[in-house]
Amino acid sequence: MIDPDVKEQLSGYRQSIDNIDAALVHMLAERFRCTKAVGVLKATHDLPPADPAREEYQISRLRRLAKDASLDPDFAEKFLNFIITEVIRHHEAIAAEHGSTQHTA
Repeated sequence: MIDPDVKEQLSGYRQSIDNIDAALVHMLAERFRCTKAVGVLKATHDLPPADPAREEYQISRLRRLAKDASLDPDFAEKFLNFIITEVIRHHEAIAAEHGSTQHTA
């Protein structure tokens, strides 16, 4: 049987985790709303869906932020790469809808 104090502490941690997960989902939704707007802007101005220089800068920046926050920079980079891949996929779809002639390299 679990000690009631331990059970209460565990429940508190889990509630915090659930709140953080909810915040992450909402933040990702907002991020994708912004990147969709970028995709539309790129498509209407016939710009390429991917921006390798921007992606490289963002990865470097996120690795520094992760290190400062005591988060594994490799994990942070993998997470950002996952997001970037999804954003590029969205931008390519938006470009196709707008008849853009730009393609990723």
